[in-house]
Formats: sequence, structure tokens, C-alpha cells
Amino acid sequence: MSVPAPFPHAFRAYSPADFHFPLPEGHRFPYYKYAGVRDMLRPHLPVLDPPALSWTDAARVHDPRWLRRWRRGEVDRAEERALGLPWSPDMVERSRRAAGGSLAALRDAVQTGWGANLAGGTHHSFADRAEGFCLLNDAALLTRVALDEGLASRVAVIDLDVHQGNGTAAMLGPEARAFTLSVHGERNYPFRKERSSLDLGLGDGVTDREYLDVLRRQALPAVEAFRPDLLLFLAGADVLAGDRFGRFALSLEGLRERNRAVLSWAKSAAIPVVTVLAGGYNRDHALTIQAHASVVLDGLDVLR
Repeated sequence: MSVPAPFPHAFRAYSPADFHFPLPEGHRFPYYKYAGVRDMLRPHLPVLDPPALSWTDAARVHDPRWLRRWRRGEVDRAEERALGLPWSPDMVERSRRAAGGSLAALRDAVQTGWGANLAGGTHHSFADRAEGFCLLNDAALLTRVALDEGLASRVAVIDLDVHQGNGTAAMLGPEARAFTLSVHGERNYPFRKERSSLDLGLGDGVTDREYLDVLRRQALPAVEAFRPDLLLFLAGADVLAGDRFGRFALSLEGLRERNRAVLSWAKSAAIPVVTVLAGGYNRDHALTIQAHASVVLDGLDVLR
């Protein structure tokens, strides 16, 4: 594959890598990958600090009273354990920046056909509950903003993280103009699944061939049948073999083929697409960074 030319079509990306919050030593949150992905991509497109999501925008999809408690630190240990992160003002700010990057990417997608956030994909967050490193649900937020502001009339969320997008499924379930698709590990977290528009739960050890067959034969035709005019792509890297929290066995080549299949479909359908990173926790840190960066490199190659 040829290396994309620098800065085509004024494409840009957002990264909250410079926004830090305190964590206990040895914590599993993959801080390292955000700066790594940003630095790998800077030669190829501008990478900007994201704006903080306003609390007003957050309240489009989240309970305002619940948001107020997180804003003030009025949360208990059980809520912190469910989130998997200790509360701090900096943690809340970083969550707002990550979600703000997704919202900025949405507005870029409307203008240029593609927007990219080098974070986000926080699909385990519910309207009034935080889970799995996810405080603010950006997929639900972007869908709500796009529909309410007339940026789209039908939104598809294609969630290819190894874990089901349970919060997204629950939050968007009543919205007939949204289609939520999740291809995930059936036996993996969350162990209580919600109902997406289409759930494709796969067994442990899935390889490139099996995964890509499901994507091409079931997932993309279902999205096409819905006829969206905006696509949100959660490009999880935790489908790779060697991921600490994944149970699939995709190669980097298979993951890139997945990326290109989704992005090529969006291009052929002439609809804007927003890419966000979602999960990735490989034992090989360099592979995590390379895999996450690949969705942007593939986007530059396919969509320019």
C-alpha cells in the first residue's frame, strides 16, 4: 500500500493525548497508546487538541443530575469500580475532551466526508451509568446531535470493538432513525448484553477469514439495507490476537482489511463517516499503536 500524501482534502484528527489524570501504578488503562497514535499520525495529517464537550451537549443523552454528581465528584466506590477509573477532576476533564473530539470529528465529517478522533468509542456508558472506562457515550451523543440538528436523517453505528456496545444499544434502542450494529465476542464482557439493532456475537478465537466473512456477508449488507446517510465507525483494535481483554485472533492485516471494507463501503455509498478508536489493549504495545493508527491511514488512502 502506498503511503498517503500529507494533508489531503483538509482532513484532520483530534487527540486528547495531552490531557492526563492520576492512576494507581500498574493500572490497566492504556495511557501509552494515545500519544503513540498521535505521534505516528502527525506526519500524515494535522492532529489537534479536542475541545471539551459542554455539559449542555452531554445532557442531550445523559441524565443531568447524574452528570452533576460526576462533575462534583459526588460518586461512590461502587460507581468508580464500575467505571474502572478513580474519580478526579482531571479524569472528568479528559472524558469531556475525548467526547469533544468525537463531536468535532462529526462536524468535520459533514464538511469533508470524514472525521477522525484518536480516542472515543466509549460505548459502555449508559444514560445514567458509567462502565468499562466509559463515562460519556460519544456514539449516542453524535447520533443525537446529527438527528436533532438535521445533519443526518438516518445514522448507522457499526461497532467493531471486541466487546458489545451495550450502552449504545440501550441508549439508541428507542430511536427508529438509528441502526446499531455490534460484532463482538459472545462470551466476552459485558456478560449481560443489551439488544442492538443487529448483534453478531462470535465465538472465541475468531480468525481473519471467519471475521471478514461475517463482516461482508452479514454486517455490511445490514447497514446498506438501513440506508443511512451518516456512519459512525468504532474501529476497535482489541480484535487482534494477543489482546489482554479480547478473545479473537485477527492479524494486523485482517484488521486493516476490515477497516478498508467499512471505509470503502462508506465511500461507495457517498455518506460521511466518523472514525473513533474504541478499545485496544494488546500485550504488544507497539502493535496496539500501529493497529489504531491504521484506521486513519486506511481512511486517508481510501477516502482521499
